[in-house]
Amino acid sequence: MGNTDILISGGGIAGPALAHWLHAAGFTVTVVERAPAPRPGGQTVDLRGAGRTVISRMGLMERARELSLDQKGIATVDSAGRITSRLPADAFGGEGIVSEIEILRGDLAGLLYEDTAPYTEYLFDDTVTALAQDADGVTVDFERAGTRRYAAVIGADGMHSVVRGLAFGPESQCVRPLDLYLAWFTAETELDLDGWYLMHNAPGGLVASVRPGRLPGEVKAGFGFRSGPLEFDRRDTAAQQELVARRFAGVGWETPRLLDAMRRSTDFHLDSLGQVHLDTWSRGRVALLGDAGHCPSPLTGLGTSLALVGAYVLAGEAAAADGDLAAAFRRYDRVMRPYVTKAQELPPGGAGGFAPNSALAIRLRTMSMRSMNRWPMRQLLAAQFAKAGDIALPEYGLPAAR
Repeated sequence: MGNTDILISGGGIAGPALAHWLHAAGFTVTVVERAPAPRPGGQTVDLRGAGRTVISRMGLMERARELSLDQKGIATVDSAGRITSRLPADAFGGEGIVSEIEILRGDLAGLLYEDTAPYTEYLFDDTVTALAQDADGVTVDFERAGTRRYAAVIGADGMHSVVRGLAFGPESQCVRPLDLYLAWFTAETELDLDGWYLMHNAPGGLVASVRPGRLPGEVKAGFGFRSGPLEFDRRDTAAQQELVARRFAGVGWETPRLLDAMRRSTDFHLDSLGQVHLDTWSRGRVALLGDAGHCPSPLTGLGTSLALVGAYVLAGEAAAADGDLAAAFRRYDRVMRPYVTKAQELPPGGAGGFAPNSALAIRLRTMSMRSMNRWPMRQLLAAQFAKAGDIALPEYGLPAAR
C-alpha cells in the first residue's frame, strides 16, 4: 500500500475508534490531541443501534456495559420538584431518550484510549497548525511536534475542527447554528435523583437538568438556553459561568443549588449547538470523521453512533482500497451519507421541543412526554430512535485490533 502512516486529529471517541480499526487494517496511526491527557468525566453519551454493533465488533461491549450508568430513565419536574412526566430507560427497546447503555463520555474515550495506546502514538498537548498536500501525501506542521509527513490526515476533532478549518474553510461555512447553548459540569451536591435524569423547563427557553454520575456523591448537571449568536472568551470560565448564572437567576426547582455547584466545578464546559453540513467529507488526502464532518447535535442522541460507525466504515474502506485513499474516501462518503442524512433530522420540535419558550409550550411539551409510549407519539418517536440502526454495516473482515 505504500505509505501507511495516518494522522488523526482528535483523541475523543471518533479518533481512537478509527485508530483501532486502522491498526487492524495494517496502518500505522498517530493521534494528536489538544488536551494534555485523556479527558475524564464529561456528560453521558449513548450506545445505540449500529454503534453498539461496532463496539461489539471491537470486543469492548462487556467493558462498556461495566462502565455504563445505572439510570431509570428521564423525567420532567416542575418548579416545586414534582414529577410531571416519565419515560423509562427500557422504553423503545432500550433506545429511547435515555438509552439502556449510557456511559460518561470520558469513560468511553478512556476505554478506547486504553485499547489503542499499545499500538498508537499519541501526541497530547499539541495540535495541527498547517497542512500541505501533494500527490503522495500530506506535510503536517504541529504546534509542538515540528513537521511530519503522512499518507492522509483525518479530522476527528469535533464541531470546531481545526483540520476542517485548514482544509475546508471557516466554520461559518460549515456549521448551521441551532440558536441553543448548553453548559455541562459535574456537581458534588446531595440530590436524591432515585436513578432518574431530571429536567426542568422554565419560560424563556431555559432548561436545568441533572442526572446520576458513576461515582458516589457526584451528579452530572446541565443548563441549556436558547439564544442568538453569543460572543464569549472560551478560556474565561468564570465569565462563562456568570453568563449562565444571569440567564438562570430566579429559576425555581434546584437551580440555585446547581448554580452554586457550577461555580465550584472543575470540568465546566459551555458551547453552542449546531450541525455540520458538507457536500463532501474529503479534500484530497484529508477527510473528516464524526462531529468534525457531520455533527448532528446532541438533540438527536446519535453523535456517538455516527462517530463509531464512521470510524469502522472509513477504516474498512481504506483497507479495501489497496492504497487508493481517494477512492476509499469516496466510498466512505457513499456508505455513510444516507445514515448521516437521517441521523441529522432533529426530533419533533427541534430546539423548541427541548427548550420551549413559553409556559404554554412547556405544558404542551409535558403532555407530549406523557404520551410518548402511546399512539400516535410512540410511532413518531420510534421512527426517530430507529435511525441509530438504519444502516447495513459492511463486513470488511477486519479483526478486533489487539
